[in-house]
Amino acid sequence: MKTPVQIDFQNHAATESQRSAISKHLAELERMFGGIIAGRVVVEGATKHHHTGGLIGINIRLKLPDGKEVDVSRTPDADERHSDFDFALGDAFRRAQRQLRDQVERMQDEVKTGIQQPIGTIAKLFEDHGFLETTEGLEVYFHKNSVLDGGFSKLKPGVKVTFFEETGDKGPQASTVKLLGKHALR
Repeated sequence: MKTPVQIDFQNHAATESQRSAISKHLAELERMFGGIIAGRVVVEGATKHHHTGGLIGINIRLKLPDGKEVDVSRTPDADERHSDFDFALGDAFRRAQRQLRDQVERMQDEVKTGIQQPIGTIAKLFEDHGFLETTEGLEVYFHKNSVLDGGFSKLKPGVKVTFFEETGDKGPQASTVKLLGKHALR
């Protein structure tokens, strides 16, 4: 981890074995997933208040890259097993592990499925607009202001471009039209 995890005990006198158990769980998460930037573990001691009923609460918050987080902070259910420190700790870290696994899968999917702009071919050009043909054979309108870098004057029928398709007043239209370079592999 880039920043050591803060470990706080509230209404609970911490023992060295409890601190050690938390450190072992954190090391296991880091070994399995890596990339954890920072975090905080709060142990809320068993009090006789009506909302906890003598149960130990373990809250875990981990910061991940790209602003992602793992947040295990719900109060335990009225399950008497949560009055045992080792059980409460293991339960909280199992939930954190599941959330971390889900976050890692989502981040990997985002990398794999990056948005791919469609490619079209300029079909017709007029003074201030034109039409491109998609790979599916559809004609899509575009205005010269939609062409990036003032590239409208460089367009000719047959030239390949990338674009984003939107729904306009009269049907599909292209925005953010970009001329593909001569070395494009598309």
